[in-house]
Amino acid sequence: MFGSHDLALFALTVLVVNATPGVDLAFTLVSTLKGGVRAGLAAAAGVAAGCVVHTLAAAFGLAALMAASGTAFSVVKWAGAAYLLWLAVGMLRDGLRPAAAAAGEALPAPATQPPSRVFRQGFLTNVLNPKVALFFLALLPQFIDAAALSKTLAFLFLGAWFVVQGFVFLALLVLALAPLQRWRPGPALGRGLHLAGAGLFALLAARLALTEKP
Repeated sequence: MFGSHDLALFALTVLVVNATPGVDLAFTLVSTLKGGVRAGLAAAAGVAAGCVVHTLAAAFGLAALMAASGTAFSVVKWAGAAYLLWLAVGMLRDGLRPAAAAAGEALPAPATQPPSRVFRQGFLTNVLNPKVALFFLALLPQFIDAAALSKTLAFLFLGAWFVVQGFVFLALLVLALAPLQRWRPGPALGRGLHLAGAGLFALLAARLALTEKP
């Protein structure tokens, strides 16, 4: 279909990729626990929008440029690491607020994070991750028929499949986790959750910063 092959295997591969812990999964999980279904779906939509950019980059050669150029890879890598660190600092700030300020507000109310802002954060965490771009460049060609009349069309088709399946997976995860958002822990535990989230995103930022170009 559209110059592709082995779509069942491709779907299984995408499922494994989506279920593997990483920045996108962590951000969607944290957003859901902090802001409920609306925030979680906004995060998932932002991640999906980032994957659209990576699909277009792979289809039109931008990802190939990043794979070939150490400078281009480093620029995107450090921008992504800096953004993740900025998110970690924001969570750290929330976690270190005085107990009096945090009383009755273990987790921020959904209104403090408008869905548009969560969408933007999800988009940036995905699109500024060069590993995602290189992953698309490495994965999609394996499912493109060598005799395909249009390799670009095949790239776009497989990329669209990846985006839709990935969004559905994250949306189902959001709906499964949403009931936990109604549980309101005490201020101390709420601050602990913020600090744990800050540590997680700082770790992800460090991992990204230490990534070497293949």
